[in-house]
Amino acid sequence: MTSTAPRDFGRYLTARLLSVAGSLVSVVALPVLVYQLTGSAGWTSVVAVAEALPYLLFGLVAGAVADRVDRRRLMVALDFAVAGALATIPVAWALDALTAPHVVAVAFAAQTGFVFFDAANFGALPSLVGKERLTEAYSKVYGRSTLVELTAMPIAGLLVTVLAPGALIGLHAVAAAGSALLVRAIRGALSSPRETRPTLVSDIGAGLRFLWSNSTVRTLTLVGATHSAASGAWIAVLVPWADQVLGVSPTGDARLAVLFSCWGVGAVVAARLVPKLTSRWGGARLALGALPVSLLCASTTLLTTHWLVAGAAAVAWGTAHSTVVINAITYRQQVCPAELQSRVNTTARMLSWGVGQPAGAALAGTVAVAAGPRAGLAAGVAVLFSGVILAWVTPTLRKAATPALATASKS
Repeated sequence: MTSTAPRDFGRYLTARLLSVAGSLVSVVALPVLVYQLTGSAGWTSVVAVAEALPYLLFGLVAGAVADRVDRRRLMVALDFAVAGALATIPVAWALDALTAPHVVAVAFAAQTGFVFFDAANFGALPSLVGKERLTEAYSKVYGRSTLVELTAMPIAGLLVTVLAPGALIGLHAVAAAGSALLVRAIRGALSSPRETRPTLVSDIGAGLRFLWSNSTVRTLTLVGATHSAASGAWIAVLVPWADQVLGVSPTGDARLAVLFSCWGVGAVVAARLVPKLTSRWGGARLALGALPVSLLCASTTLLTTHWLVAGAAAVAWGTAHSTVVINAITYRQQVCPAELQSRVNTTARMLSWGVGQPAGAALAGTVAVAAGPRAGLAAGVAVLFSGVILAWVTPTLRKAATPALATASKS
């Protein structure tokens, strides 16, 4: 290990945390901003669709590109581009010229940059720290990122109640620029030499073939799409649902910060539970168990009308949701060859998050316009129910879970 390795990892980690913190500011501020501009649950759901759609459109290409080009240059360029796009929102807000279509366009552009950045990031860390330190490094990145998620979300929720959400987007722009400067300062390699296939299409095909040929990964990915649809519905209607069902105003009400932080708390709990649960039950068995628990917690959240009960149920839902997600991602990364990491992971995200999340957000928004935000959230929960059924009737997943169950019963 060179003397610059710890310093390089520190820069990488700080850049990652800046990106996460900035993104969370936008996750809170953008839907509140659009809801304040329009008062429409439909427009609020459009923001969620715009933020999830780029994975569907560009996921395959992003993974292949990230495995072929200089990842440092790609990540720096994308960070600066995202910073520039985000900066247009506070400028337009200051000039009293901001519109909902402008916000949606920036949300789409910023998330498109993130898709390519995230694809490069999947391969950058193994190249930077080496395989022997990858587990330690990834654990530190995930742990610190989760801590930022837990703290940044409620802080952003508080800030949006006392400051204009249009101005808050400027914080994300600054964070993106800071991330670019830190990544550019890394001296170690973020890309590994490899034999490049003749065409980008062949690279994409290799990732798709692996994903489809591994039956457990394939099933978890398809079921994950229905799970992501429910999370898309939650994101799409959270602000109008809090306003119209729970009586939590999107302006000047600190309780909104509590609701925004619920899934972050759940993610922290899940991060501690998943390693133990996976060791005890195995990935397939854990997926079969966590999905109906997620459905139960989602249904409880849907039925309550008190913000405290809703918050507690949402924490439980976030825990179950994150358990499903972390379990699927961990399994996929364990069985995926190193040279296919960017392609396979971005393809899986495209199918689960890129398809499921915007579909769930669009469904919830459409139903919410016609029948109210609670009905919109119920539509997303109904999709989650279909995923639970799909998981339990799929022989491949049940067969993969059987040895784990037998082992657990003997221990």
